[in-house]
Amino acid sequence: MCIGFFMSLLDGSIINVAVPTLIHSLNASYDQVLWVIDGYLLVFSVLLISTGRLGDIFGYRRLYVIGILTFTVASALCGLAGSPAWLLAARALQGLGGALLFPQVISSILTIFPPRLRGRAFGLFGAIVGFAPIVGGFLLAHLGWRWIFFLNVPIGIVTAVLALTCVPPLRSDRAHRLDLVGVALATAGLSGIVFGLIEGERYDWGTVTGPISIASVIVAGVVLLAVFVGWQHRQRGEPLMPLALFGTRNFAVGNGVGFVFQLGMIGIMFVLVLYLQTARGYSAWETGLAVLPNAVLTAVGSAYAGRLSDRFGGKYLLMAGMTLLAVGLLVLLCMAGPTSSAWSMLPGLLLIGIASGATFAPLQQATTDGVDPRLAGAASGVSSTTRQIGGVLGTAVLGALLSARLSSTLRDAAEKHAGRLPEELRARFIGDSAAAAQNYSPPAPPGGLNPATAGLYERVTADTFATGFVDAMQTVLVACAVVLLAAVALCFLFSPHRKPTAEPARQRHIETAPQD
Repeated sequence: MCIGFFMSLLDGSIINVAVPTLIHSLNASYDQVLWVIDGYLLVFSVLLISTGRLGDIFGYRRLYVIGILTFTVASALCGLAGSPAWLLAARALQGLGGALLFPQVISSILTIFPPRLRGRAFGLFGAIVGFAPIVGGFLLAHLGWRWIFFLNVPIGIVTAVLALTCVPPLRSDRAHRLDLVGVALATAGLSGIVFGLIEGERYDWGTVTGPISIASVIVAGVVLLAVFVGWQHRQRGEPLMPLALFGTRNFAVGNGVGFVFQLGMIGIMFVLVLYLQTARGYSAWETGLAVLPNAVLTAVGSAYAGRLSDRFGGKYLLMAGMTLLAVGLLVLLCMAGPTSSAWSMLPGLLLIGIASGATFAPLQQATTDGVDPRLAGAASGVSSTTRQIGGVLGTAVLGALLSARLSSTLRDAAEKHAGRLPEELRARFIGDSAAAAQNYSPPAPPGGLNPATAGLYERVTADTFATGFVDAMQTVLVACAVVLLAAVALCFLFSPHRKPTAEPARQRHIETAPQD
């Protein structure tokens, strides 16, 4: 089950560092490549509530296998893409496959494992998160961008066979029906919100086309979600999102904590990868190696945190992890400079790795404590969607904050470094440096310069960009730390942990029908 999760995580994240390669290989514009990234995220995010509930209806294993096969076919199409439009369509299909398989992993853990063992299972689930940038960086460096996708084909086939062989065909023992009106409302509402958050900065948070603006799209999405909640309240049969879930205190609190946590957490790797690749000039593979200690500690810490969650509950372990994460960000802030190497950032990365390992499993364990296993799919879909929107919002807000702050810091840094250039180039240099904030990369030297002057221009712009980026990054990391401490404060609302004394009767039905 975790292999499928890793596949969707890898292709959802590593494509970000393949942007320059895709622009060159497919002769694509920057906006087209951004849509290749965002198309996957949009489809994946808006379908999680519906696909989580589909698992309750048709069986978690069945939906997982369908998702794996869809993702595998889409990956082959991505690898064969010869144009930006082809790649975008295949990425949207990948998003559908990822949305189908992802909730089924959490649902299966809730259904198969008794409460006293769930932390260990969630620990294993969280242990693989940190390795996606490393694997992706290796593929980009040594095999090319198409192998990011082609590698999924044999792995996907093997995973589907393993799922059919090893995973019990679990689903509830009573008949279900799908709330189609709820699906339409939830999908439309989430589409408006996620689209607005993803595309807001590109349209400068203004007009998209004609009378349609980013604000109106987001407001329409919020209104549709409000209608969706009202519709769920009226459903006496089987709503898509049973509001009874939020009657469980820990589930309601856990969704709030997960939203705020993801909002702050998403900015860490986003900013760190940009810093290493654009300000320090590391390749994708070197960036992966730089964060390798972080990934290893996250994996080891997650496994141990899962066991501790089973014993002591997730509340205080989660609070300790997020507090340590904020401390790690502040250490990283102090160590990262315009000329810093990855080694100098190691103390902060180690703290972040340990802290990250102590967050995922405890958060899952605390959030699902007390959830009826018969509602596992709905619970998984809702909690995953909540965190996904938190991540999208975090990316939008922190991206806008970084861009705005970078425009200011780059201009200040350019004014300080301009004296190193010939006088006739200084005004253009200052203007080009300030504009570089839009693309997160140093400006290219103007044409017509002799080699010596062009080389000097490149060195000065690189130094200027590194200085400005570090100043802007410090603001973003402080903001992330503050958000994480706010998530710590919300954890006090969790109810005290009650250690299970015996394994409860499992409220599930193991189908033996061959069609599953």
